[in-house]
Amino acid sequence: MSCYKVLVINPGSTSTKIAVYEGCESVFLTTLRHSAEELAPFADIASQFEFRKEVILKELKNAGIDIDDFNAVVGRGGMVKPIESGVYEVDENLKADLKVGKLGQHASNLGGLIADDIAKSLNNVRAFIADPVVVDELEDVARITGHPDMPRRSIFHALNQKAVAKNFAKSIDKKYEDINVIVAHMGGGISVGAHRKGKVIDVNNAVDGYGPFSPERAGTLPTGALIDACFSGDYTHAEMRKLVNGKGGLVAHLNTNEAHKVVENAQKGDKQSQLVLDAMCYQVGKAIGACAAVLKGDVHGVVLTGGIAHGKVIVDYIKNMVSWIAPFKVYPGEDEMKALADNAISVLNGEIECKKY
Repeated sequence: MSCYKVLVINPGSTSTKIAVYEGCESVFLTTLRHSAEELAPFADIASQFEFRKEVILKELKNAGIDIDDFNAVVGRGGMVKPIESGVYEVDENLKADLKVGKLGQHASNLGGLIADDIAKSLNNVRAFIADPVVVDELEDVARITGHPDMPRRSIFHALNQKAVAKNFAKSIDKKYEDINVIVAHMGGGISVGAHRKGKVIDVNNAVDGYGPFSPERAGTLPTGALIDACFSGDYTHAEMRKLVNGKGGLVAHLNTNEAHKVVENAQKGDKQSQLVLDAMCYQVGKAIGACAAVLKGDVHGVVLTGGIAHGKVIVDYIKNMVSWIAPFKVYPGEDEMKALADNAISVLNGEIECKKY
């Protein structure tokens, strides 16, 4: 097995994470912060392309990393059209959808574009994306809602959910494709997915849809009250979108998006913090229970992951609700950089087949 060298690029709204992997080992990892002043001149995310690329190249040069040594560059996948899970070679069709943001504008759209541009400047270097948030493996029955104009959409933490599900499968000496597992990713958004034999057959839309509320997102809201708010005259369209994603959840209730601070306040005796924290955990537990029903009770494990999974109080609450379903495992945090690198290296090693967009 060759020890390939891979550059990983993961753009966020105000930062860009980059990493260099040699085989399965990280030899360089950093987060490049972008101030509001630096981003102000750009009208939209797409126009930040050149700025972000140059910052990455400058950082690599300062670190003494020779980009000519790379075998591949892999970027975080963006809001392209719904696709199957896997690794995709960046081509002209993929780039076109990344540029326009087929399903919306998000900083992750820049990942594949920058990866391709850097790869093209080198010799025999390939550019990939892997498991973007729009991975869609829903069963048809899971798409149907009470109105045909508003079907359910699959937008979730696919990269991390898939990575930890595969790690869990290894921990019980099984293949991911042979098990059923429920994964709850808890970060700025929360997604809870039912993984059946290698496919996420049901999951909540963690961006602006439904499911548990989270530090920044409102999750499922009473439909009537939501309609009334839209037509109350108190909110613009943009303000309503922000109410759902950005100013919902813990932000709306407690004016903070930091779950650990809510835990601290609850432990100091703040009853409202305790109640809202319990409610968030309760909704995650309830969503896990729903996934158990989707899998008809045939579940090999329940897995918690994401940054919030570092919180013992939160984990214990959810475990108390759902540990009866199946063995309970926690993979705190999220290692998206390693997941991206592993996917690219698996293609280079011929272990998995690269897909065409």
